[in-house]
Amino acid sequence: MNTPVAHPPIRLKSDRTPGHPWIWSAQVHKPEARIPPGSVVEVRDAKNRFIGQAFWNGHARIALRLLTSNPAEAIDAEWIAARIHRAVQLRHELLRLDDASDAWRVVHSEGDGLSGLIVDRYADILVIEYFAAGMWKFRDTIHAALLQHFPGARLYWFAESHVQKQESFDCRAADVPDAVEVHEHGLRFHAAPGCGHKTGFFADQRDNRRRFAELAKGRRVLDLCCNAGGFAVHAMAAGAREAVGVDMDAGILDIARANATANGVTVDFQQADIFDWLRAAVARGEQYDAVILDPAKLTRDRNKVFDALKKYFAMNRLALDVIPPGGLLLTCSCTGLVSEADFLEMLRRVALNAGREIQVLEVRGAGADHPVRTDVPESRYLKAVFCRVD
Repeated sequence: MNTPVAHPPIRLKSDRTPGHPWIWSAQVHKPEARIPPGSVVEVRDAKNRFIGQAFWNGHARIALRLLTSNPAEAIDAEWIAARIHRAVQLRHELLRLDDASDAWRVVHSEGDGLSGLIVDRYADILVIEYFAAGMWKFRDTIHAALLQHFPGARLYWFAESHVQKQESFDCRAADVPDAVEVHEHGLRFHAAPGCGHKTGFFADQRDNRRRFAELAKGRRVLDLCCNAGGFAVHAMAAGAREAVGVDMDAGILDIARANATANGVTVDFQQADIFDWLRAAVARGEQYDAVILDPAKLTRDRNKVFDALKKYFAMNRLALDVIPPGGLLLTCSCTGLVSEADFLEMLRRVALNAGREIQVLEVRGAGADHPVRTDVPESRYLKAVFCRVD
């Protein structure tokens, strides 16, 4: 590492050590001189004790993103490249993800010590999402480091417009790459980064798709909020009796049908609102003994978590009406602000309201390529609860 350069100091209002790498704007004294968004700064507590080095952004709600508590580390191109190397090494050598798939998360923001950066791999495409001005400033270093580990890869980078506005940086997205075929546990799927359906493939559910498929053998499967049909396709390939997939998005259902065809399985994909579809199915007396419910994120706003839980309650309660005694329910939430405890409490209330017994068999999350720092519990955003319903 290079010798650290002196960085402007930012003083916290408290003399307590922060318990989280994010420090909010209300927790800091505003510096007298303007410091450009994304600058590396030295963080000191109210007693002027050194806390760490961080990315600074005086315009954002997250004013500081702590990067290291070591004053001897230089936050420079070499430091960024070393963190990326560590992240890739974890996935190649310890997790051996290439044995299962060529679609996996390469960098998981705080989980890999790179706050404000997410990188996903889809075969030879690397999708790079920026959440922080500080990471955007290091973009050339990040791209070069990734190409060292994935020679010849196509890079596609972007930042959501609301992130750019809040973080005060201007990210001109790369050209959208052509769609690519990815592989997961021997099956083939379509991935199209940047094409309006996220990628058409969510690698975070990789291990949960396989587990659900193992449990669904010989069963009649209903895949609600099915997206590109990953759960239904896996289940049919593993020996499910039949499968229906339901989603509102006509475009993603075209991809789902192509995924089924590519794997030589038959799934009945239907475009509908899941509430309308379930009410009609209940009226027809239909039953499905393996149901997956995997809705999109319901809120990014802490003030709307209660509303999100009410919606989770409504959809899970309705789903129970098509599940016979002894049926399987895999219910998921990718809303990071909804805790695992609150999600399980919602399920308890669903069972009570329905007069049914729900046995929780296991609670899983995203794959190990989405590591979670112990002091950033909200980065464990995915809850996947496997249940038996009586």
